[in-house]
This record gives sequence, C-alpha cells and structure tokens, in this order.
Amino acid sequence: MKYRILVADDEAEIRDFLRLYLEKDGYEVLEASDGMEALEKVKKESPDLLILDIMMPGLDGYRVLRNIRESSNIPVIMLSAKGSNADKILGLDLGADDYITKPFEPLEAIARVNSNIRRFYALGAGADSRKTVKELRVGDLCLDSDACLVYRDGEMIELTSIEFRILKLFMEEPGKVFTKQQIYEQAWGDEYMMSDNSVMVGISKLRAKLEHDGQDYIKTIRGLGYRLEKCVAGRQEERKRTAGEDTRSDGKQQ
Repeated sequence: MKYRILVADDEAEIRDFLRLYLEKDGYEVLEASDGMEALEKVKKESPDLLILDIMMPGLDGYRVLRNIRESSNIPVIMLSAKGSNADKILGLDLGADDYITKPFEPLEAIARVNSNIRRFYALGAGADSRKTVKELRVGDLCLDSDACLVYRDGEMIELTSIEFRILKLFMEEPGKVFTKQQIYEQAWGDEYMMSDNSVMVGISKLRAKLEHDGQDYIKTIRGLGYRLEKCVAGRQEERKRTAGEDTRSDGKQQ
C-alpha cells in the first residue's frame, strides 16, 4: 500500500524538497500552498498524513489543525521556523502528533513521517503482539483497536493519534503505573528527553476529553508517573448517588 502525504506550505521550494524525498521513499505526495487549500485536500483527498506549515497566508497552520481535529485524527506533523517550547506546546495542545523546526535535515523529516505512519497505521491497527485484542474495556471506556476509536458509555470520543496511543497503553494494563519515559516512547516513538513536557500536555488533553473529572480516570502518582484507575465507572456512580442524596437532604432541611 502506498501512503498519501499532504505537504501544506506556502514555500514552493519546501514542497518540492519534501516531495523529492518522500516520493523517493515510496510515498504518494499531494501539495497545498495555503491553509484553505490544505483543508479542502484533507476533505477531498483523504491523505494518510499531513505535514503542516504554521505560517501560511489566509488560515495559519494552527487554525487549520484545529479545524481538522473536529472531524479527523490523521497524523499531523507541524512544520515551522519557530522553535520555541511555547510554539511546540501550542501545536501539541491543538492535536499535532509531531513537530519539525526549519531548517531541517531531509532524512529527519522522512524518519518522522515513517515513524508516525508506522505508529498510527501499523501499531494502531494491532500489529504489535501486545495489541492483538481488538477491543479493550475498562469501566465505562471501550477502545476499538482496529477502528482506532474510543467510546465512553457508547458515546464516541474524538482523540488525536497521540491521545489514542496513551489511552491504549493505559487500558492494556489498568492499575499499572507508567513513567513519563514509558508513555513518551510508546506514544511518540522517540527517545524521551527529561526537559520535554509533551507527556504532561498529552495527559491533560486526554483528561479533558474524558470529561466528568478526568482525574477519576488517570491518576497522577507523585514522583512516579500515571495510571488508569480500574473501577472508574463504579466510583463515578457512587459520587453521583451521593450528590443526589445531598441535594435531597438539603431540600428537606429547607
């Protein structure tokens, strides 16, 4: 199968440069020169991965990414001349899977594309021997490995590929404490850097999407890491019941 990569950048030289190396590596390449064109091609062409420049005319990369994440969880690699942690965190916070800073080595770009394609379409589909179970259930959460979808009480939750891999790691072994290094290496597929706070951002976003109180699902174990609680649903029902009893009690007192 030949994967399709959409390169969205307003600089023709960058697009030509990436096309040359991506096609050499066996990919089919699509191009977009601005944000609106990128959105149109994502909807019409259904690429398997998007390399998205931040600074583009019309819609910038951040707004394009926000729009895409409303309906798609395809891997997105942000491409920008900005290299500060704040810019990187913003991109990851909006749902980016990876980040490349200009100027970049072509082999690094290809390696990151290969890594994200492999994680999302190979590992995400259950190729890993630990991930042969199609469906994982913990409390009121259900994760479908084949379709890369997550449900809570039957309602689908939109997750990015990074968030999906983090939750899958937790649901495979609920109750187990995972270190930041283990989470990062599983979700991002790269060597963990101690100064990188991507894991914290990823956990925060995942908790927010799980709604209720995200802390009910993913606990922070101070000095160690994070774990997924085993009996989330039961504890939430107990909390709801207690809250209801408190409300009735208050009503009687009045």
